[in-house]
Amino acid sequence: MDNPFKNFFAKSDTNVIGIDIGTSAIKIVQLAKVKGRAVLKTYGSLALGPYAGLIIGQATNLGPDKIGEAIRDVIKESNATTLNSGVSIPLRSSLVSLVEMPALPEAKLREMIPIEARKFIPVPISEVALDWWIIPKEEEKAFDFDIENKEKKIQKQDKTEVLLVSIHNEILQGYNSIVQAAGLHTTFFEIEMFASIRSLVDREIAPVMIFDMGASSTKIYISERGVVKESHIINKGSQDITQSISKGLQVTIEKAEKIKRNLGEVSPADQKSVYEIVGLTLDYIFGEAGGLMVSYQKKHNKSISKVYLTGGGVAMKGFFETARSRFETEVVLGNPFAKVDAPVFLSDLLKQTGLDFAVAVGVALRKLQELD
Repeated sequence: MDNPFKNFFAKSDTNVIGIDIGTSAIKIVQLAKVKGRAVLKTYGSLALGPYAGLIIGQATNLGPDKIGEAIRDVIKESNATTLNSGVSIPLRSSLVSLVEMPALPEAKLREMIPIEARKFIPVPISEVALDWWIIPKEEEKAFDFDIENKEKKIQKQDKTEVLLVSIHNEILQGYNSIVQAAGLHTTFFEIEMFASIRSLVDREIAPVMIFDMGASSTKIYISERGVVKESHIINKGSQDITQSISKGLQVTIEKAEKIKRNLGEVSPADQKSVYEIVGLTLDYIFGEAGGLMVSYQKKHNKSISKVYLTGGGVAMKGFFETARSRFETEVVLGNPFAKVDAPVFLSDLLKQTGLDFAVAVGVALRKLQELD
């Protein structure tokens, strides 16, 4: 198959790939830096179900060798030309905490943070890789008439927020095994939420929410000024909808997956039942997400200005309209390819496929930053 991107680059450009290892598929995106711009070279996705003897769309739990094999296959099928890469790590494989520390000089904070982290990490610090970021303080307003919360705001000035991130060493060893099995040249692993925010969100002042629905779970991230403020996992995803359809209509998983992907083609006799079945799972997911949104808004006295929908699950027919009716704020479909240059004739296709590539694009964008 001809690569539509092959004449879109200068031969001397440096290329990188971002790799997103999900439970049901692997996604890769290859970018090149051309005159200071991120340019899309190629991208691809490969279902993991067949590698575990399952159907396309089903979640898997494969070992490093099988995942490495799948990565080699998707690199080959997408015509990627480099192994220079970054790799994402699922949110569920990490522990992320936003903690308050005394407002001290940065050098002193760096001494205290590993000690403070022991309160939040349920295993010995020696067993995890620990990283942290000091969250910049909000700019103070020249005039603040919020008398009710003024005392709280003054107290807040005496504190510094720190984002703690830890990943167990065994998990990192597993990903290193995957990298070796795939033959990659990987310089970092990044938790998926940071990659999604990088690719989807501009540095908006007001808080925004990323709603990422995958096969086995739905992740919710709240970001403010480009910084993660909260993250949550809802243990239901698009695979739960498939399983519910299978049980409700007494059909095979494979048939249920086809019904889910083509809701508009369901027979009139089954249509009501299918929408009721799908609605039960979506009610739970939207209920959880809405509760998280309301809780954040009450806690911080700020409104979520926008919800970005991303992940393969939100591509389901009618999902956008349902989400827009459930969230009392602006709802948009995420488009990570909007931040990279690509051939114009592919723009419509990229908008359709972009929902599943936010993490891979975000990882590739970070990898490009290493070239500066």
